[in-house]
Amino acid sequence: MAAPDFWGDPNASKPILKRRAQLARAIDGFDGLKKRLDNVEEIAALLAEEEDAGLERETMAELGAVSAEIEKAELAAMLSGEHDTANAILEIHPGAGGTESQDWAEMLLRMYLRWAERRGFKAQVLDYLPGEEAGLKSATVLVSGEYAYGYLKAEAGVHRLVRISPFDANKRRHTSFSSVAVTPDIEEDIEIDIRPEDLKVDTYRSSGAGGQHVNVTDSAIRITHLPSGIVVACQSERSQHKNRASAMKILKGKLYALEEQKHQAKLQGITGEKKEIKWGSQIRSYVLQPYQMVKDLRTRIEVGDVNRVLDGDLDGFIEGYLLKGPSTGPVEDLE
Repeated sequence: MAAPDFWGDPNASKPILKRRAQLARAIDGFDGLKKRLDNVEEIAALLAEEEDAGLERETMAELGAVSAEIEKAELAAMLSGEHDTANAILEIHPGAGGTESQDWAEMLLRMYLRWAERRGFKAQVLDYLPGEEAGLKSATVLVSGEYAYGYLKAEAGVHRLVRISPFDANKRRHTSFSSVAVTPDIEEDIEIDIRPEDLKVDTYRSSGAGGQHVNVTDSAIRITHLPSGIVVACQSERSQHKNRASAMKILKGKLYALEEQKHQAKLQGITGEKKEIKWGSQIRSYVLQPYQMVKDLRTRIEVGDVNRVLDGDLDGFIEGYLLKGPSTGPVEDLE
């Protein structure tokens, strides 16, 4: 920032200023915690010499508060990936099963919108393709907020639902699957080589659930990246230009994530790691019948209040995965 030409290029200085603010918050938070902990230790030393019940209660309360803040700082330390501070692009696709799986995908969309609301993040539905009878065929959401990608990357994978189907006249139990993919909203300064001749661009009239999710316009954009086969779409804006810009950002993030996967696969091949790297591995089961339970198959964290989870209370699963990582050994799924 001390360079003479720093302020001459706003586009170049913006990400540096953002990063500086993030580092300053981390350092100030650490210094503040250390000061509070030092104060607690000093008071504890005084209490060892002279008892004071009121002061002891206050000190224990402060120690509990500092401990809670340290746990938050520990979680923040886990979010140290290159793009963990970025916004997140979340995509939901139902598996085989028609209306049943499409309805499950819609339930997942609501769950993540509610989670974003709980955390104070902004969630914008960029693309929404409704199902024929109920639910959705695909949805793309931009979740904006600091560390949105760092948190949501823990949700990527296949989510499994077991319930008595509301679409089955015989009230039989059904198992449905939907996949969730999460990519970072790549900053403009990240260089991704996308050649115009590699793109197939289609325009179409946007569609939504009665206007519930998106504006109905004639300017929706679908872009196909021919070399990779990646398809992205955006219909949230009335401007075709804005929809194209948003779709290109999504494509940029997907291509970056694809290169990261290739790089990690190459590294694991060099080191002899046998674990497969891919999106789509089953991560969590949500059982509504014959009993109620949500179980994360990676961390073995279980929650009995399914409705609370489906209403967006996901922090326990996300933080458990970020802090503990996957459990070792086989994990039994829920029937």
